[in-house]
Amino acid sequence: MSMDLAAQHCVACHGGMPALTAEEIAALLARVEGWRVEDDRRLKKTFRFGDFVGAVEFVTRLTPVVEAEGHHPNLSVRWGAVGVTIWTHAIDALTDNDFILAAKLDQLYQRMVAG
Repeated sequence: MSMDLAAQHCVACHGGMPALTAEEIAALLARVEGWRVEDDRRLKKTFRFGDFVGAVEFVTRLTPVVEAEGHHPNLSVRWGAVGVTIWTHAIDALTDNDFILAAKLDQLYQRMVAG
């Protein structure tokens, strides 16, 4: 997977698809900024904003992205922050899709805070 993660697209999930190995997770984790792996099967990050409106605006902007990818994170919205948890629900583990979506959300956040 040498292509920029954010330029890729998620593939349809199904039960029985292989979970990423610890080595694959480590390699992909190095390609996204500020994400952490929890319980070897969840990808988590908190995006910071100056107020509640910025946090809600991020959720509004990420909605069409996750819909287009067909891959939906769990979100926690509070004053100044949006917590995002991503995993492949069909197998309750991490797949390439999770890192692709993480990269897309990072890209969206960078565009949003840049102007």
